[in-house]
Amino acid sequence: MVLTQDNEYAVLLDACVLVPMPLCDTLLRLAEEPAFYRPLWSEGILQEVGDALEKKLHRSPIQVQRRLMHMREAFPEASVDVPADLIQAMGCIPDTNDRHVLAAAIRGNASAIVTVNTRHFPIDCLGQYGIDCQTPDEFLVHQFHLDPERILEKLDGQSSNLGKDRPYIIERLRVMVPTFAALVEYGPRFTQEEG
Repeated sequence: MVLTQDNEYAVLLDACVLVPMPLCDTLLRLAEEPAFYRPLWSEGILQEVGDALEKKLHRSPIQVQRRLMHMREAFPEASVDVPADLIQAMGCIPDTNDRHVLAAAIRGNASAIVTVNTRHFPIDCLGQYGIDCQTPDEFLVHQFHLDPERILEKLDGQSSNLGKDRPYIIERLRVMVPTFAALVEYGPRFTQEEG
């Protein structure tokens, strides 16, 4: 499977997977060339990321601004404009605060939404638009099975940038993506034994 910048597999990343730095870093590294997928978000999602970084993780406004600026610069094509009337039309999403996420996924022609809050996105609702909903763990496990060697290379690059080794990154990811972390640590036999 050849993955290029014109990768048709587009994924909307919800704010909850972009806030934790180790997870966000891993997800975005997989979107760098050679890319596993094309990332999408909206300004509304980035606003939520900024708010969470500042209010929940107590990052300074400068730290928040720097993080969002780097994301925008690294993936300028990821930003999706979402008209207000499309957000309002997403009545099948029970929580009005999550309707903008599905609207952005539709506008970006996303194949999937990656979110921790899968229960906020009913299958029957997303199915109308041909969009899947996955946890970050499910998403990363699937990506691993596409090309395990390249996943390990990207994780090694991530750890190298921090002056650390792969086990350090695995431990930081284990909290949010435990199955993926175990798969990276123990290899494909882990899921075969679990299954």
